[in-house]
Amino acid sequence: MKTKTDIMIIAAHPDDAEFGVGGSVARWTKEGKTVVYVVCTNGDKGTSDRDVDPERLAGIREKEQIAAANLLGVREVIFLRYVDQGLEDTPEFRKQIVRQIRVYRPRIVVTSDPYRRYIWHRDHRITGQVTLDAIFPYARDHLAYPDLLAEGLEPHKVKEIWFWASEDINHRCDVTDTFDRKIAALRCHESQIKELDNPEAQEWLRQRCAEMAEGEKFELAEGFHRVEIS
Repeated sequence: MKTKTDIMIIAAHPDDAEFGVGGSVARWTKEGKTVVYVVCTNGDKGTSDRDVDPERLAGIREKEQIAAANLLGVREVIFLRYVDQGLEDTPEFRKQIVRQIRVYRPRIVVTSDPYRRYIWHRDHRITGQVTLDAIFPYARDHLAYPDLLAEGLEPHKVKEIWFWASEDINHRCDVTDTFDRKIAALRCHESQIKELDNPEAQEWLRQRCAEMAEGEKFELAEGFHRVEIS
């Protein structure tokens, strides 16, 4: 059995966590909180280069994700290795998420908002929905997946769920002091994010974080829809 984890990040693809919550992760680990990643797909379709072999790309992206997580102080990265663009809302996928929640027993789970409207990557939508269902009620209820009980994986009640890329932000995390680490972590994903060497791209991301901090006392923020679970 694992020790309790403060925060679990559940992302559809390598690099999603750094975009959605990288500055917050850097802040949490700096404060001594434990953070674990669960990455659901292998990212093997994340390229416009027709000469790149998908299997090789998946290996590259996994190494990039580990490098980014290490830079941010993440304790562990779990790879489920589903095919990119292949996630489905299935009992098997949900059970894998329940398993990770029961193993690591996080207080907070952070994932992509499944209710973002119109243009939204299907893997992001499904990851968010399956994660939400896994948290409530499946990870909580002892009669859900009794074979997990037989493995010693007791039910666990997550206290909060935070959704990134939400159109209904109700909580903001100060990333003023960790924005540069967010950028550095994103740069680890060299196969995906070459444009971050351009100062204009960095300024666009900074401006986006500044907009999410509007009305707060801090300069830069990552915004979430936060739900407390009673």
